[in-house]
Amino acid sequence: MTPSRSSSERLQYLDWVRGAAAVTMLQGHVFDSFTRNDLRADGAFVYSQFLGGMPPAIFLLLTGVTFAFLMDSNERKGIAPGMRWLTALKRSGYLFALAFAFRLQLWLFSQPAPWMDLFKVDILNCMGFAMVILSPMALFKTTERIRLCAVLGVAIAFASPLVSQVNWQFVPEHLRHYFVPDYRFFGLFPWGAFLAFGMSAGSMIRRIPEEGIERAMQWGALAGGAIILVSQHFSSLPYSIYSKSDYWLNSPALVLTKLGVVLLILALGFAWTRYGAGTGWSWVRQFGTTSLLVYWVHIELVYGRWFPTFKNSLSVPETIVAAICVILMMLGLSLIRTNYTRLGGLAANMRLWPSPRPAQGD
Repeated sequence: MTPSRSSSERLQYLDWVRGAAAVTMLQGHVFDSFTRNDLRADGAFVYSQFLGGMPPAIFLLLTGVTFAFLMDSNERKGIAPGMRWLTALKRSGYLFALAFAFRLQLWLFSQPAPWMDLFKVDILNCMGFAMVILSPMALFKTTERIRLCAVLGVAIAFASPLVSQVNWQFVPEHLRHYFVPDYRFFGLFPWGAFLAFGMSAGSMIRRIPEEGIERAMQWGALAGGAIILVSQHFSSLPYSIYSKSDYWLNSPALVLTKLGVVLLILALGFAWTRYGAGTGWSWVRQFGTTSLLVYWVHIELVYGRWFPTFKNSLSVPETIVAAICVILMMLGLSLIRTNYTRLGGLAANMRLWPSPRPAQGD
């Protein structure tokens, strides 16, 4: 018999996966910002950037998981469908506000800079926008969202090459970036597919009993491997159902391949947190609990004006050292944030001074 676990303990593998994505993201951005230009065709840089392409998919999928948790929680409380939709829209608006606050901070710290940089579609903008588009899923039951969100994810992935072929010149440029696949931005096509897949997975997790989660992870790993093999097989065929498609930009095969990899990583994170690291402190999981803060601060640190002599000037060994230093700095920031929150909660529950006694006759 396995001991019962609280909900937070049972879902620690999600924080571990999010933390692993954060660490991978950190090294990728350090290599992108600091490596010398003449070394960018070498294996180390290419391998770093290849791994760095996975964190956005992981973050979007896990955001979809927690978005589905919110919808399921409101459904269990008996909240009316319309109010569930409104709550989902509020969550989307909150993330949108964070996205624009992030862009504003970067713009202010990089002056002089063109004001149009405020409207760059980054991953946070993509998250907020995709959540708005998919918020009507709150009107459905959790069991229905499993199927509907999976279908929507496939639809977004397979529609991406078609969206690229449409002439979008009539749409303002910065609005167009929210939809059209682009190497420089995170558009709904194809990136929104990962949020939809995450909502399907999150709805499924909420319907699986605790004793069945391990078997579900095993099936998820098998499904992930099968999706990778099938996607790679079809991507290697000499013909395509699309008249024009770019594998690294809008190919459904790439989206599904990344989905398969994420499913494998989820299964690995579950096995590691349950049978490897256990429920004790984990530095990888620590990153997962403060991933938004780490993302926000490291972008300014790595791409801002803080280390101008390092930009595009380091060798591969020097870049590796720089990446380790940045990871340690962000780990320290994460620990400070966590401990500050705990100390704040402790102080709020402590009476540092006794309440004054009322005077006689008061």
